[in-house]
Amino acid sequence: MPGRAESGSMDIPQHRLLVTGVPGPRSRRLAARRAAAVASGVGSTMPVFAAHAGGGVLVDVDGNHFIDLGSGIAVTTVGASAPRVVAAVQEQAAAFTHTCFMVTPYEGYVAVAEALNRLTPGWHEKRTALFNSGAEAVENAVKIARSATGRHGIAVFDHAYHGRTNLTLAMTAKETPYKRGFGPFAGEVVRAPLSYPFRDGPAVDGPAAAIRAIDEIRRQAAVEDLAALVIEPIQGEGGFIEPAPGFLPALASWCRANGVVFVADEVQTGFARTGAMFACDHEGVVPDLIVMAKGIAGGLPLSAVTGRADLMDAPQVGGLGGTYGGNPLACAAALAAIETVEAGDLVARAAAIGDLMRTRLRGLRAADPRIGDVRGRGAMIAVELVEPGTTTPDPALARAVAAAVHQQGVIVLTCGTDGNVLRLLPPLSISDDLLAEGLDVLAGSLAATSPLQRAGAGR
Repeated sequence: MPGRAESGSMDIPQHRLLVTGVPGPRSRRLAARRAAAVASGVGSTMPVFAAHAGGGVLVDVDGNHFIDLGSGIAVTTVGASAPRVVAAVQEQAAAFTHTCFMVTPYEGYVAVAEALNRLTPGWHEKRTALFNSGAEAVENAVKIARSATGRHGIAVFDHAYHGRTNLTLAMTAKETPYKRGFGPFAGEVVRAPLSYPFRDGPAVDGPAAAIRAIDEIRRQAAVEDLAALVIEPIQGEGGFIEPAPGFLPALASWCRANGVVFVADEVQTGFARTGAMFACDHEGVVPDLIVMAKGIAGGLPLSAVTGRADLMDAPQVGGLGGTYGGNPLACAAALAAIETVEAGDLVARAAAIGDLMRTRLRGLRAADPRIGDVRGRGAMIAVELVEPGTTTPDPALARAVAAAVHQQGVIVLTCGTDGNVLRLLPPLSISDDLLAEGLDVLAGSLAATSPLQRAGAGR
């Protein structure tokens, strides 16, 4: 019997099941309505419309059950409609849905700030401000750094993704689809090379890559004009690139020595996703400011900036905020999501999921030269697809494999500057059996797209 996972008020069978083609007739009808009502610039990975989700399964409007290896892009880390989150939101909605913290504050906002001050790296005195989205939090981290230092320049990295607002698009590296046609963008942003072990090779270790990055920053900007260095400890949209050991600590040390605010963008990596509460924890890096969103609130829109009290308190009263920032429903969800992570030891669960995925995927890599790299930590694993025996990206293969997997009832995402990376982000509520089945489907789709397999099928 397949396992079952509780999802709010209903139980969802934890198995893959296709009762129609993908997409089914109801999804096709909704797609027609969407085309007539929704701006075409809003894309979607899957051609189906969701009806229910829980555990490691998403059910579409046609009754198809998909294994979820995407978590809504790392948002439903504790599972979609996790029981504690559902209960907390229901209770809060019955009390009040909104007052605006800047008008009449409420305890939930304060409690979330207290929790983030406790959970984020470092034992120094901290403060927190809450916002709505990752991009909004990144922008506010930049505002805080500029206010605290009196400087204006921002350093970012190749392959970075920080959001879709004007400033965060300037900080984001990938041109299409994010930046094309939307400029001009905010100035005073310089870009440095990231440590990318798969492409750098063993000759460039973490400290050497840090020197390379710092040299490039110095070439483009005067250090005394630099307010902040903003980096994803493990890149998300850029391809799940995990810098070589020593890269992040060297950058953090350089920032401290030069009065530059070190900002960790943990929007995608935070809240147990990588097998630590935050990805910075893996190397003991303590950022001056840390930016969070996605997995923070079990699916409700919430983001945060937490950091050194002296920095966070630098902006003038009224300089930080927003009508919906720290919405009471989202705060209730965040407290419940954090409780779920801690009570269920989901940090350890993420590490176990990572071990399972890496073992299986590295076995595939040993037999398939199109798999250039398998990397990542915890439940944040990437498969980089390349032309065999090279580091040349193969985005067409990534698209073909992802499409084949989708048709067989598994949700996977692609990413990378060149679009050649498959990214796996299962919810931490997924069972080992369901995860293994999802990886079986991925392995079969890779095999079906190999030249030898296609040649054999044609005979």
